[in-house]
Amino acid sequence: MPAVVVLGAQWGDEGKGKATDQLGDRTDVVVKFNGGNNAGHTVVIEGEKYALHLLPSGILTPGVVPVIANGVVIDIEVLFEEIDALEARGVDTSRLLVSSAAHVIAPYNRTMDKVAERFLGKRRIGTTGRGIGPTYADKINRIGVRVQDLFDEGILRQKVEGALDQKNHLLVKVYNRRAITVEETLDDLLRHAERLRPFVADTPQFLNRSLDEGKTLVFEAGQATMLDVDHGTYPFVTSSACTAGGACTGSGVGPTRIDRVVAVAKAYTTRVGEGPFPTELLDDDGEWLRQTGGEFGTTTGRPRRTGWYDAVVVRYASMVNGLTDLVVTKLDVLTGRERIPVCVAYDVEGRRVEDMPIDQSDFHHARPVYEYLDGWTEDISGARSVEDLPKAAQRYLQYLEDVSGTRISSVGVGPGREATIVKHELLS
Repeated sequence: MPAVVVLGAQWGDEGKGKATDQLGDRTDVVVKFNGGNNAGHTVVIEGEKYALHLLPSGILTPGVVPVIANGVVIDIEVLFEEIDALEARGVDTSRLLVSSAAHVIAPYNRTMDKVAERFLGKRRIGTTGRGIGPTYADKINRIGVRVQDLFDEGILRQKVEGALDQKNHLLVKVYNRRAITVEETLDDLLRHAERLRPFVADTPQFLNRSLDEGKTLVFEAGQATMLDVDHGTYPFVTSSACTAGGACTGSGVGPTRIDRVVAVAKAYTTRVGEGPFPTELLDDDGEWLRQTGGEFGTTTGRPRRTGWYDAVVVRYASMVNGLTDLVVTKLDVLTGRERIPVCVAYDVEGRRVEDMPIDQSDFHHARPVYEYLDGWTEDISGARSVEDLPKAAQRYLQYLEDVSGTRISSVGVGPGREATIVKHELLS
């Protein structure tokens, strides 16, 4: 049975949770392999909306084992708030597994995130202030706290003392904040330790054995390709590996075991936070997309920046991820437009550029080169095959496939789980 990676082709919020959820009834294990509670998935099931942040969307499908793997950074309090909220709505969360090697967001990481962002002023990155970046920095600097450390107070104390030796100098002498004590940090980290213990597992062993047993695994990325720390619009990126390669390093499953790589893209484009965005609309069209598409962050509530579909970005995502399939979501949002622009190239200071500029300055100065397609006015939310769509919508999809470099296998025509057109099976 296959191992499938599901990731975002743009700047996030493409609807990856819905795509993963659609695979759920044929999936045995769903793995979150990167990021933290700085992003969210919204899944709608029978009219009920579920907002997930740390938990994989497979948690909503009975029988599926949801796994938070080693590449994730975990705010334990947020994790249990999310678990409690789902349990209150009748969702069984007892199957959850959490990697013993995943790093934990300490309270000083959240503090450092917020004060550093304020300190940057106009040079700010646009983080969520949830401590994600500082926790990944601690991981790379080898002073991080891992889940397994919560069960050995002596080791935990040593790690916290070592981290605070550095961070308190910055907080007090640079940022003019009070020092954080070791004891308050230990109290915060240990108060959920015993509740967490039953969920903790050797997840690389579990995942590889599951594949050996012929089970189907879906690896669910947080954020998206253009926010990847290596391949995104650096420095306006997240702190983790959001691409297909990150599924391997973030889970302990080797690349030869991955069968399909599926990217999700909206029928237009959005992003949150700072950074260049060539097709961004700062006019009434942009506000129309925001309101019609409900473009406000699942985790933060922040209004998303909006723009037309950028085929240059999706072609780039296809290349760096080795895509096998593309899922297009929110096609229904475009209903009512007389003409729909699609960005097929950039104008960079008078030069036509059809591939992603490798130079940050070039991308910052890129201006979209558009082709225009006819729109449609018919309600498409009930369509369940391509043939059910108006001819103009069919032509729009075919054009996106032609200019994006990857076949379109599934199309979202509404927020519900059932509002989907399947052109090619993602699991076969």
